[in-house]
Amino acid sequence: MPAPLTPSAVDKLRALTPGTRSTVHFNHAGASLPSAATLQAVHAHLEREAAQGPMEAGVASRELTESARALAAQLLNAQVGEIALTTGNSSGWGAAFAALPAWRPGDRILVGRHEWGGNLACMRLHAQRAGAVLETIPSDDSGCVDAEALEAMLDDRVRLIALTWLPANGGLINPAAAIGRVARKHAIPYFIDAAQAVGQLPIDVAQIGCDVLSGAGRKALRGPRGTGLLYVRREFLDQLTPAFVDTHSAPLDTDGEPVLRPDATRLESAENSLALRCGLANALREALDLGLDAIRASIDANAQALRTELAAIPGVDVLDQGRERSGLIAFNLAGHDAAVVQRKLAAQGIVIGSNGVPYTPLDMEARGLTRIARASVSYLTSAGEIDRLLDALRKIADLS
Repeated sequence: MPAPLTPSAVDKLRALTPGTRSTVHFNHAGASLPSAATLQAVHAHLEREAAQGPMEAGVASRELTESARALAAQLLNAQVGEIALTTGNSSGWGAAFAALPAWRPGDRILVGRHEWGGNLACMRLHAQRAGAVLETIPSDDSGCVDAEALEAMLDDRVRLIALTWLPANGGLINPAAAIGRVARKHAIPYFIDAAQAVGQLPIDVAQIGCDVLSGAGRKALRGPRGTGLLYVRREFLDQLTPAFVDTHSAPLDTDGEPVLRPDATRLESAENSLALRCGLANALREALDLGLDAIRASIDANAQALRTELAAIPGVDVLDQGRERSGLIAFNLAGHDAAVVQRKLAAQGIVIGSNGVPYTPLDMEARGLTRIARASVSYLTSAGEIDRLLDALRKIADLS
């Protein structure tokens, strides 16, 4: 079992992260705290744009900005040509979904109960127009998507299996590789929303067996907001025709005809922030230098400690499911709306998340939840921060 980062290593990382000096941050699943070096990478490119002109700075910094693609490929155990750099998780996932062949009446899309609300909106819009249907894969007794139940649902009308790997509303980790084995066995396209997984878990796309995987830069990876990465399996790429192209994704040939790029960059746009890509490259490099096994072990240790102590507070209901769990801890405090708890903590300089039904509607409705408080940890999280959050929640509970 990999060892977590040592306390001294965490102290050094916190010293290099300005936000740890001004906030007690338990919303790493919303957006984590970037390092000073990541911020400097963004600022340095903006300075180059100011001094040289944005277009000229882009040319001069191409090797640096493109390094984000190679680092993302290394992170996911993918080929460089299988990586598109995006402006966020939803934009990447949505671009890949919109590039699928046209939907037909009676086509079926199978989704896990924990699917992100934005993905559901995208799928339902397309399905409704075409007469296709969305169906929910049953969960097992732990709350995870059930791979055996999925296989029993399959027929020749199933056109897509979609999974949110780590749900936004709690600490469950879905069995992505087990779902992948079913998808590959039946040659059904398989999309993974890995917004919360990228930078938190070791990821091997070949082992998982997915065709498309999307991730965000701003969450566990600690990159800038407005960045993301998209993996598209090379053998699957020819099934995707982008809904929108430009001179970057489909340059015109000598006859004036658009030619789709032969790799995942066909899902990119010419318009992007190169400064943010510089920051993303630095964040990726930092994660790889630390090692994803050590990151995972550190996040897991922090999450387990917080869950255990939260469960001991009278009135606190820890809502996490699953056999394996992530750094997202969902809970509610009896007699207090989750949004009110969030505001009370914010007044004390402690930041948590608070999610309603639209984030994960299928799971929230199935479990009778209307809102949850969410404390999400990082490898940056200190024991002192955990104690401060727990003390604040005890005081709120005592005042009930």
